[in-house]
Amino acid sequence: MRRNYFFGFIAVLAISLLVLYWDLSQTNFNALLASSKNINYGFIILILLVILCTYFCEAAILFVLSGKQKFIDLLHFYRVPLIQALFNAITPMATGGQPAQLIALKQMKIEFGSASSLLLMKFIIYQLVVFFAYIWAFLTGHQLLGEMNHFNIIIAISFLIHMSTIIFLLFGMFARNLLKKIGAFIFKLGIRFISAEKVANFQTAFDQQVDEYYRESQRLFQHKKRLIISFILTCIQLTLFYSVPFLTIKALNLSGSWLELVQLNILVVLFMAIVPIPGASGGAELGFQALFKFFVKNSAQLVMGMFIWRFATYFFGMLLGVIAWLIRPKKES
Repeated sequence: MRRNYFFGFIAVLAISLLVLYWDLSQTNFNALLASSKNINYGFIILILLVILCTYFCEAAILFVLSGKQKFIDLLHFYRVPLIQALFNAITPMATGGQPAQLIALKQMKIEFGSASSLLLMKFIIYQLVVFFAYIWAFLTGHQLLGEMNHFNIIIAISFLIHMSTIIFLLFGMFARNLLKKIGAFIFKLGIRFISAEKVANFQTAFDQQVDEYYRESQRLFQHKKRLIISFILTCIQLTLFYSVPFLTIKALNLSGSWLELVQLNILVVLFMAIVPIPGASGGAELGFQALFKFFVKNSAQLVMGMFIWRFATYFFGMLLGVIAWLIRPKKES
């Protein structure tokens, strides 16, 4: 593992431990001990199984989109989301996940071009489903935003960023020539700051990326059955992931509305997506506290819940990712 990834791992661990230490210092130890005795370990196991199922859904999406049919290939694809989880967690804004997936697919003897196309198709589907999830959360859970005063502006900014991404994707699918013209206009503005030659190179590279994206999106639409199955699997994947806070509440033997917790979790994940620190460290913990403060009875339960949630959604995936990185497939594609 490269040195910068190692430092990313240390950053995630250090910041998470620092936040946990701060919360522990503000929490009565006896209350924390009492909360630990009331944990429902059946739900802890269920949470870990749910996380494993989310990775399986992602592996199944790659399996379906690739058109492969052998069960051994599905097992090999299972490595990919685990490795993605590791590198998403240890790089700022999850920038390392995509290159790591390409490496994992290359280890399966999948050519770079095919691997890039596969990940691009998955990305398109994922972004569309996530976008619908954000819209649903805003329309049905907007009243909950009033309870998250410190996060409203950040969530709104993050939503606008994601909205821009979706608009860009839609333009690439259905109006690529217009997208190229918009790109050309923006690049022309850059002539004031960089040389015309560099601007021309950027424009050429941008046009090539737009054309590649358009080809892959059209290819995806040609396989409607694969598209529908992948869309359903992505919905299942995200529903399971967004349900983890509800299961965490249950693990603490507390009550809460599944619908409200899912809505809040979607908004918190939206906020975490723009935290420019490996694993969204610090922001993740703050987001969790904003999410759970409505459902816990004291700070001890909040700390215990934060530890369970953080381990399940980040450190568990990182641990599995390290194992997956060390175990390489022996079989060709």
